Amino acid sequence: MPLPNDDENGRRRCRDCGEWKPLDLFCSNSKRPDGRGSYCRDCFNVRSKASYAKRLREKQGREVQPRREVPEGHRYCPDCGETKPLDDFPRSRNDSGGRGRYCKPCHNARGQETRQRLYGGSREYHLRARYGIGQADFDELLWRQFGVCAICRAPDPQHVDHDHRTGEVRGILCFNCNGGLGQFRDNLEYLAGAIEYLKGTTCQRTLIHPGVYRISSSTRERRPSRSS
Repeated sequence: MPLPNDDENGRRRCRDCGEWKPLDLFCSNSKRPDGRGSYCRDCFNVRSKASYAKRLREKQGREVQPRREVPEGHRYCPDCGETKPLDDFPRSRNDSGGRGRYCKPCHNARGQETRQRLYGGSREYHLRARYGIGQADFDELLWRQFGVCAICRAPDPQHVDHDHRTGEVRGILCFNCNGGLGQFRDNLEYLAGAIEYLKGTTCQRTLIHPGVYRISSSTRERRPSRSS
């Protein structure tokens, strides 16, 4: 038997707008015998938004911001209050549109503020995020090395050297030494080969008299030229 607001054609009359609509245009309601509520989906959405605005106003003292009309291919940044092209927003996997909520300058400013608030600065954040140590640990390692690079002994090195397989921090190096180890991929055979290569190709100074040196050229055998 149809309910008072239903007719024989399978339609229901919405209690808000008063229109007769098919049942599939009404929201689901498990408490009703037919599984459909008393309000059509459009009216239900209006009621839901009004209820949310009321709770927000009563509990937090805030008003729901009106929806902004944004041109296609653009996005509104809530921090700077400007509407900008999507290319001005960083990429994000967490957003359905593939772009972050804040424009790049505001995104960077928020990141800087977070690093300053949680870690006291970008340096501390970088050390902890990448190497698992803090600035105090860095300073202690450098103190143990007497304030110089662990390889070339250059003063005031600033680069953390770590084992790329285990992640363990090994020491503090200067820019050139740290980059050199990376280029040789921490391979002992490559490094030993480089030493032997330099021994065979680098000119040597030999003292023959006080203040007089003889420069000896490479002892490595040269390959014959194509013309010989």
